[in-house]
Amino acid sequence: MKLKNKSLCLVILGVFLTVSLHAQQGEVNISQDSDIDKLLEFKKDIKTSKVYRIQVYQSVDPDKAQLEKSNFLNSFDEWPVEIVWNTPNYKVWVGNFATRLEAERAGVEIKKKYMNAIIFQPKTDKD
Repeated sequence: MKLKNKSLCLVILGVFLTVSLHAQQGEVNISQDSDIDKLLEFKKDIKTSKVYRIQVYQSVDPDKAQLEKSNFLNSFDEWPVEIVWNTPNYKVWVGNFATRLEAERAGVEIKKKYMNAIIFQPKTDKD
């Protein structure tokens, strides 16, 4: 009988010890380098084959196109602007919008000053 009691006590003690174990509680802190934010902003400006642009001006005179680019940047500085030469015109293009919807939203603001602005998807060499 004493052997049964000792065995029973060992089994109960073993069960008690395994049940009483708890998982550890912890806290995770993530520190992110500020250069990552800069990299994400840079990535937005990278040209890809599937972007939308807004054309705000075109002229055969490169000086007028440059002036209009400067005027645009004085009014709107949140989008990249470039002058593209397509024979015989110099065109002022705005943005690298990832979706048509994003371009449309920007277009609403831009068309308040440039009513003839058009949204388009530029052709690439692959097209």
